Amino acid sequence: MKRVFILITLLAGGVFAQTAPIKQPEAQSNANSVQIVVTSPVIELANATLKAHGGDKFKQMTSLTVTGSVDITPASFPQKIPATFVTIFSGEKYRFELNNPMQPVKQVFDGTDTFSNAPGGFQLPPVNRLGLPLIQRIGDENFVVTALEGDKDFKKGFRITSPEGFFTDFTLDKKTGLIKGYTASFTVNGNSLTTSVEIDKMIVVDGVTIPEKYAQRFDLGQFTVYADFKAKEVLVNREIKDDVFTMK
Repeated sequence: MKRVFILITLLAGGVFAQTAPIKQPEAQSNANSVQIVVTSPVIELANATLKAHGGDKFKQMTSLTVTGSVDITPASFPQKIPATFVTIFSGEKYRFELNNPMQPVKQVFDGTDTFSNAPGGFQLPPVNRLGLPLIQRIGDENFVVTALEGDKDFKKGFRITSPEGFFTDFTLDKKTGLIKGYTASFTVNGNSLTTSVEIDKMIVVDGVTIPEKYAQRFDLGQFTVYADFKAKEVLVNREIKDDVFTMK
């Protein structure tokens, strides 16, 4: 059962790092030295998605705190296990807590080092390089936006790949332009892991739109776990003291 609660930490909540304003690739005209913005349908779609989630307010968000409940259901043990979660993010720093009666989990990144009480020395990938946090990086250098395979009309969604090679495929709600779901694949300690999310409900806080209720599935070989998350309190751009990002 310990592995269940470790896996849940991978994409719970969101991690949002402050980044530079949106930029598009630029080319210069030799004749007049005028800068010409080079764009593409998939880049336009990604920028429209960023705008739907709050635009500059989402892009420039400096901190996010989310607390709520989560029901965990391992495929091998089809019974919901109630738990609560706390996520606190400020820039590149984060603190995550999953409180449950069987195996409480904490992981903290102070901007330099990662501290965790997860058993077995389990290492997570950078959680701000997967899932919805990548939307905040649209337009940033080395975060590559490409079309989804088979999406010839550039309408279904897009992929964002981080400089480290982590990627997430996003699908969109045609009516709202918001993210309706995403999938991500990566390797942890030589094990391939895939996760998928279906967003049931969004919430707008201080002009920023983030998931309030969503279902997540984790697949690790023959091991699968499901989780239903529900945010109860969301705080945006609140001052976070540095001592929050110490392991205690």
